[in-house]
Amino acid sequence: MSAVTPVVPKLETKGRVTFVHVLASEWTKFRSVRSTAWTLGIGILLTIGFPLLFAGVTSSHWNSMTPQEQASRSPLDIALAGVNVAQLAIAVLGVLVITAEYSTGSIRSTLTAVPKRLPVLWAKLLDFAVVSLVVMVPAVLISFFASQAILGGIPELQISFSAPGVARSILMGAVYVMMVGIFALAIGAIVRSTAGGISLFAAIFFVLPPLMLTLPQSWQDAILPYLPSEAGRQIFALQHTDPHTLTQLAGGLVFAGYCVVAIAIAAVLLRRRDV
Repeated sequence: MSAVTPVVPKLETKGRVTFVHVLASEWTKFRSVRSTAWTLGIGILLTIGFPLLFAGVTSSHWNSMTPQEQASRSPLDIALAGVNVAQLAIAVLGVLVITAEYSTGSIRSTLTAVPKRLPVLWAKLLDFAVVSLVVMVPAVLISFFASQAILGGIPELQISFSAPGVARSILMGAVYVMMVGIFALAIGAIVRSTAGGISLFAAIFFVLPPLMLTLPQSWQDAILPYLPSEAGRQIFALQHTDPHTLTQLAGGLVFAGYCVVAIAIAAVLLRRRDV
């Protein structure tokens, strides 16, 4: 009995690997992973929750505070208190966007389907940037107006959204978190390990700055302003009052430079090394 060879019909049209197709594919993977919803949800909760907590504590203890303690309270610092915490959740998501595929081995299928490789990285970056920004902008706006409502009985801590620099500062808080996530995604693409990527990010943002405080003051003044975390935070500063920190524009450019360099390294390594 002879074997029958199956006949596979030819497709009338052949699909092309375009950036739009890669973008759609990466978007499908991004939104279908459970960790995306969890980390974004945690980021939103932290962005809003910490300002509400700090505003409530400040409001309830205001009359018992000393004049020095009252003077140290800033309405924008309270409104953006969650940004410095939420950045960790968004950074974890940024690392997972790329390293999850390496841990499961599915990156081989992805790069087989897109042999040029780099469109995969660009698509992941674009999807992540858009989603994180769309999520964080409402979160920082809610944190501002909600904290202002809680502080309504304290005239000294009332500030208008239309006051000079306030809207920019609030919205740049969302941009900062997005850029932190992009930086973390690039780190994940470089190290190709979830644990390694998160550890390296944490070391750069949460371990390195305190270590710098052990150096002589002159060294601190020369180095600290140019660290990614310190330069990046100047993006959402209302005013530039400390001569030992960068201006808002300079800090933003320095942090953007870190992001560009990290992405460039990730792109070169993605092109040159084996999966």
